[in-house]
Amino acid sequence: MDIKEKVRNFITESFYVVDEMKLNDDSSLLEKGVVDSTGILEVIAFLEEKFSLQVEENEMVADNFDSISSITHFICKKLGLVVPQRNASDTPLSEAAN
Repeated sequence: MDIKEKVRNFITESFYVVDEMKLNDDSSLLEKGVVDSTGILEVIAFLEEKFSLQVEENEMVADNFDSISSITHFICKKLGLVVPQRNASDTPLSEAAN
């Protein structure tokens, strides 16, 4: 199971997802109401445990955790793996959750 599959499985098993088929990798988890700011903390705890990485306070921005793709991108970056290209701005979670 690759990183993206592990993230998808965690999201769909841990949070209420109305229709898994409509949740594509780039869907905003915050905008779709799949996770809120508390849910993001659960995602971070999952990443730290599952991938043995440490999420720094300055990394807790929506850009890193708003979609399955962005979470996968963040994990790859933290683990020094090939990082897919993305075009998004860093938005603090506190602003994105409002």
